[in-house]
Amino acid sequence: MGVIVLIIPENKLIQILRQKNETVRHLKNDKLTVVKPDFRGNKTINGQFANGSELFTPKLSKVLRWKTSRNPQREEKKADNYVPPVAYGTDFITSGEDMVVWLGHATFLIKVGGLTMITDPVFYDLPMIKRRIGLPCAPEQLKGIDLVLLSHGHRDHLDERSIKTLYRQNPDMKALAPLNAGNLLRGAEPELPYQEAGWYQKFDLTPQGIEIYFLPASHWHRRGMFDMNKVLWGSFLIKTPTMQLYFAGDTGYNGHFEEIEALFGPMDVCLMPVGAYRPSFLMQKSHLNPHEAVRAYNVLRGGTFIPMHYGTFDLSDEPAGEPVRLLEQIAASGMMQGLRIPAIGEPVLLRELV
Repeated sequence: MGVIVLIIPENKLIQILRQKNETVRHLKNDKLTVVKPDFRGNKTINGQFANGSELFTPKLSKVLRWKTSRNPQREEKKADNYVPPVAYGTDFITSGEDMVVWLGHATFLIKVGGLTMITDPVFYDLPMIKRRIGLPCAPEQLKGIDLVLLSHGHRDHLDERSIKTLYRQNPDMKALAPLNAGNLLRGAEPELPYQEAGWYQKFDLTPQGIEIYFLPASHWHRRGMFDMNKVLWGSFLIKTPTMQLYFAGDTGYNGHFEEIEALFGPMDVCLMPVGAYRPSFLMQKSHLNPHEAVRAYNVLRGGTFIPMHYGTFDLSDEPAGEPVRLLEQIAASGMMQGLRIPAIGEPVLLRELV
């Protein structure tokens, strides 16, 4: 009887051996509702959250390639002095109107149905990266905040000093956060109550008539040397009887936009990241460029498009004003409707949008 020799390519053999040694678990908050049928929870592989079904770990070689190569837009970026305009004042804090107010980067103050929320609060300079433009008011003036919504643990979205400031002025505030973010929150403000959720889970800390869901994003996590992908990331849907508002968090383009639209239908307001996309070989899997953001917005059948994640910090190679210029060109071409580019601190009244 002959011997059958099975030849397996080396890369396939490595993949088989790696999978054999993998410990796979699916995590969720068992106390919260899962709204997607048959969703088992967020997949973890050897303790790291997967980006959907696969691990995504940015390669150090790509970071080194970025740091050691010349930016092809270097001169254009140097000559681009764009900073977002700022509408200074505090009227939006005390107003009873339902509204969205951009405070720079991914920080929004959102008022709906008597509930006041703030997303990814970052009010100060980042480590080694200065803020390019300030707030419309002093951070200490941001009062009446009921909830802080945290999309993920990167330092330009979860800032300990900003959380401390908010909690001092808003002692009844609670946090809505991804799975495993609790240690970060306790390190920032030990007394801050919080609730963690996995993807497709509905938080239960909201008053009747307002629903908040934690939904997917295509991203990753790291703050220190040994915590790669130990904290989940995601996006938020704020749903009222008359409106759906989507905050995309940090994300690359992926199939989750189609999944979200299939589950919830069209979004009335989309808060979409449009910056930190170059070089694409490093950024594409975790950030959207303006064209991708518009594509995602169209998949979501969005109404109003409000951009974020641009102009506030210098995080990447594109010129500071390029995201705004590209969005205006896309809108002028007819490829999108509903573009609003507010100044920092400028209220966008929801009654005018829906």
